[in-house]
Amino acid sequence: MVTATFTNPIMSPGADPWVLRHDDGFYYFMVTQRDRLTLWRSRSLAGIADGEQRIIWQPEQPGPYSFNLWAPEIHRLNGRWYVYYTANDGGGDDTRRVCVLENEADNPLEGEWIWRGPLATERPGLDGSVLEHGGSLYFCYAGYGHFPDYGSALYLVRMTDPCTLAGPEALLTAPMLEWEKQGGMAINEGPVFLKRGGRVFLVYSASTTWSEDYALGLLTMAEASDPMTPGAWTKTQEPVFRKSAAAGVYATGHNSLTVSPDGAEDWIVYHALPEAGADTKLRSTFIQPFGWREDGTPDFGTPAGWGAALALPAGTE
Repeated sequence: MVTATFTNPIMSPGADPWVLRHDDGFYYFMVTQRDRLTLWRSRSLAGIADGEQRIIWQPEQPGPYSFNLWAPEIHRLNGRWYVYYTANDGGGDDTRRVCVLENEADNPLEGEWIWRGPLATERPGLDGSVLEHGGSLYFCYAGYGHFPDYGSALYLVRMTDPCTLAGPEALLTAPMLEWEKQGGMAINEGPVFLKRGGRVFLVYSASTTWSEDYALGLLTMAEASDPMTPGAWTKTQEPVFRKSAAAGVYATGHNSLTVSPDGAEDWIVYHALPEAGADTKLRSTFIQPFGWREDGTPDFGTPAGWGAALALPAGTE
């Protein structure tokens, strides 16, 4: 029997990849394109770059929050679609915010996307994501500051609805470890949430995205705890996913998490570079399955090689 395969990367370039598998059986996919937001839809995870696509937002320039559109994420909340993305006015970090788009259509490739503006975070920042927990919504983002080195840390804040925050904010993790400071800045960013076995996991990216040592860290919390309590989260002291020189895969990070079409397998989606020091414009989207350790924490393994053949996700038609 011959096993059907695919090869990584599945999109090149394709930085800051976000994949959501909805209960309609489709995968929804977004990457950073800087001047626009494009949404892809496909029933195939490995073939998502060849799916239907639509530019859902392209702001006029110059304009408020019309430059440097980064790291878009699509979420289905309270029966509507929302996209959270980073943007600024063409300036520096102090003008960078996470903005929100809303769409009431059942199919997010249809209907009207309405700009709801920037979220009122306490500090400028990037990489916004949403946690649904205990019947409430929480917004997590990377806010700028000094820890004591300049960079970004992850903050969490309650939401009254998908477009409105209800502060104050809680600092969940700051880049205090040496492996979180590679590339000239101290960085915690790109938060992603996952629930399993009575626990909530927060996977995040650390160090600069242009460093070959960009890697993933992990926070863990008991599901019965209050996510706004920083002490409820335990931080892993070493990366849980990092570069592999043997595989020719560097700067592994800014991930999302999903499942195979039949729901039987867990998959990580991330971007990587082909060599140390490569231009960030070459960041490309990789996918690979991951497992679980005996202690109940995710085991992301090591990066699959650039161009290596992997079995298609289970249930791929």
